[in-house]
Amino acid sequence: MTHRTDVARGQEIVARWCNLAEQRLEHLNELFETGRWRRYHSEQAFLENIREARAAVDIWRELLTREASLENSPIDLSWLGRGKSKLPPPDISPMPERRAEAATLAEAAMTAVAAAFETAAEVLEQPPVVADAPPLEMPPPVMPPPVLDLDTIQRRYPLLRNAL
Repeated sequence: MTHRTDVARGQEIVARWCNLAEQRLEHLNELFETGRWRRYHSEQAFLENIREARAAVDIWRELLTREASLENSPIDLSWLGRGKSKLPPPDISPMPERRAEAATLAEAAMTAVAAAFETAAEVLEQPPVVADAPPLEMPPPVMPPPVLDLDTIQRRYPLLRNAL
């Protein structure tokens, strides 16, 4: 019976975490492509979520390509002088030029909606014009329900004779 080394098990665990981070990023990309992200996130929160997912994928891929140390020490000495992680700062605001562009688009959309409402109001205020419609006629009088004749019913339905 063969035993895998700690290095192989550790490499497999890192590969699984890397795969999980990639799946998370793929899911966020799918939400963006379909537009469903608007149901669950604000724009700022969604952008921050994508940045974190990209940073996590980069970190796990970097860990996946590393080799284990020879003495199998629990501390990776190459990380000691590395500094802070690659995660983005939490309070990043959108670029100012994007804000101006979004404001322009929102203003254009509001103008178009206002014009559509004005047109709809004008159309609804005008009386309907129907020149080719036939004159209204009175509906035919309602016929009283037929009187039940027991002899006719017995002739049509002989099996009901015992019930009547």
